[in-house]
Amino acid sequence: MTQTVAPLPQYRIGEVARQSGVSAANIRYYEKEGLLAPGAREDNSYRLYSADDVHRLRFIRLCRAMDMSLDEVRTLLALDWNRKADCEAARDTLDQHLQHVRSRLAELQALEADLLALRGRCDGSDAHCHIIEALHERADAQPAAANGTGVGKRHV
Repeated sequence: MTQTVAPLPQYRIGEVARQSGVSAANIRYYEKEGLLAPGAREDNSYRLYSADDVHRLRFIRLCRAMDMSLDEVRTLLALDWNRKADCEAARDTLDQHLQHVRSRLAELQALEADLLALRGRCDGSDAHCHIIEALHERADAQPAAANGTGVGKRHV
C-alpha cells in the first residue's frame, strides 16, 4: 500500500500572497479564523506554506469574491468533492447564500428607489438644497440604533 505524502512547505508568506492573490495580512487573518492551518516555521521564524496552501487560499479568495461569509467558506472547505453526501451540503450552502444575495438585491433596489426619490427633490434652482434638507430631516427623525445595527447590512 502506498502512502501519500503531503507536499513540503516551501513558500514564504510573501510568495504565497503573490501566487494566491491574498495579502499577507489576510493570510494571517485566515489562519486566525481557522480557514488555513498556520504556516510551518523555519529556523529563522519565517512562515512556510505548501502548494496545497496556495490552492486553499485561491479557493477562499474565490468564495469571498462571491461575497460568501467566513462560515460559508469554512463549510465548503470542510467538504470533500469525492463524497456524494457532501454534494448536498454544498448545494444547501449555495442555496442559503443565493437567498442572502436575493434579499440583498431587494434591499439595494429599495435603496435605489429611495435615492432616486431623494435626488428628485432638488434641481439646484432653489436658494437652498432640498437633498441636504431632506437628509437632515431624516437624520433627526431616526431613532438611535441600539448597537449600530441596521445600517448597511453586510454578509460577513
